Formats: sequence, C-alpha cells, structure tokens
Amino acid sequence: MNSPAHIAVLDDDAQITRLVAGYLQNQGYRVSETHAGPALLRLMTADLPDLVLLDLGLPGEDGFSIARQLREHWHCGLIIITGRGDAIDKVVGLEVGADDYVTKPFDLRELLARIKAVLRRTQAAPVPPVAAVASSPRRYRFAAWELDLAARRLLDASGHEVSLTGGEFDLLAVFVAHAGRVLSRDFLLEQTRRREAAPFDRTIDVQVGRLRKKLEIDVDDPQIIKSVRGAGYILVSPVQAG
Repeated sequence: MNSPAHIAVLDDDAQITRLVAGYLQNQGYRVSETHAGPALLRLMTADLPDLVLLDLGLPGEDGFSIARQLREHWHCGLIIITGRGDAIDKVVGLEVGADDYVTKPFDLRELLARIKAVLRRTQAAPVPPVAAVASSPRRYRFAAWELDLAARRLLDASGHEVSLTGGEFDLLAVFVAHAGRVLSRDFLLEQTRRREAAPFDRTIDVQVGRLRKKLEIDVDDPQIIKSVRGAGYILVSPVQAG
C-alpha cells in the first residue's frame, strides 16, 4: 500500500492548525503542525512534506519570502492561505511558486478538494524526455523582442534585458508557444500554475496588464497581446523560433 501523503500546516494560530490537522488526519493524511517559518524549514530538511499549507499572515515574518525559499530548495505542493482577497496578493503568491491559494475564512471541504487537486498534479507530473527538451527551440523573436527560454530572459531590440517576474516570464512563454491562438484564462492558469481558475478569478488579467506595460508601446491600444471579449487573450505578433 502507498503511504499517506504528508502535509505540513504553517499557521501562527494554534487553534486553526489543530482544526486543519485534525480534519486532514481524519481524511487519512499524515500532518505536521508548525507555527513559524524556521520550524517549517527545519521540517523540510528532516521530513519533506508532499504539500505545504502556508499562511501569509505570520507576525514578524514574510510569508512570501518563506514561499520563495520552499520553491528554491524543495519540490512539493504549495497552497497559500491568506486573509487578504486582493488580486495583487494572489498574483504575487502565484509568482513565487504557489500551486493554489485559499482565502480565509475557508470551508474545510473546499480546502480538501484543493489539496487533492494539487497532490494529483504534483505527484503525477510527467518529466519531459531530455531529448525533447534539448531539441525544442530555446529562443523566440516577436515584434521587437527576443525571448530566451534557456536563460529566462527577455531582450529588447537593442539587446538589453527587461526584468520580468517569474510569473510574467512563464505567461509570456505560453503566449509565444501558442502565438496566433486565443487562449482562455483557464488554459493560461493551467499552463503556468497547473490549476483551474476559480469563479471571478482575475489573476491572469492582472498579470497580462503588467506584462503589457513592459511590452506594448501603448497599453491602451495593445498590438502584441490582444483581448478577445468573452474568450481570453491572443498574441497576434508573428513569432520566429530559433
């Protein structure tokens, strides 16, 4: 039999961690409770979880910084728990590598469904063949821009690098790989963060807006990434690979 998935819960509120831990244990998971960033990082080294539930509202600690450390050093699922419903906070959470986010107060059944979805994706994610990765194009040119996938860099017409966040780079890479096709918000989220959009989820819209500010001459009249009403977005510029 397969061993139960190991889930780490980081929240400074002991009552919440006990509630979540007890519920997940009743669902058959192995759960570790932590209440501060250093304790979680020690756990990651001693007993690597399959998934981390990370509360951003930790007094005296930067939840986003902890999320970045998790992504830089370990491979596991990551669901951010936040009391802030602002789209910008959600976008930043996704950009630092979260697989999903849950806004407080949350329903334990919804949390469980999201945990199961992330575990399915992270535990069954296929590893692309080395030959396929090596043979795929690593540079793309479009409009006055060049996207270097290997170096994760965007260069302007003069060869100067334009700074992109991780989320912006991943989103642009998807657009370039599917140039000329209308891409839905669900597809863009699935490709960049391996999750589906929740109702009224505007994180992709926020990311596209930020990306346009760096790519477009006039963000009010975009000529590279256009909106398609009721359908999504499309990169209309011709793309040259190689």
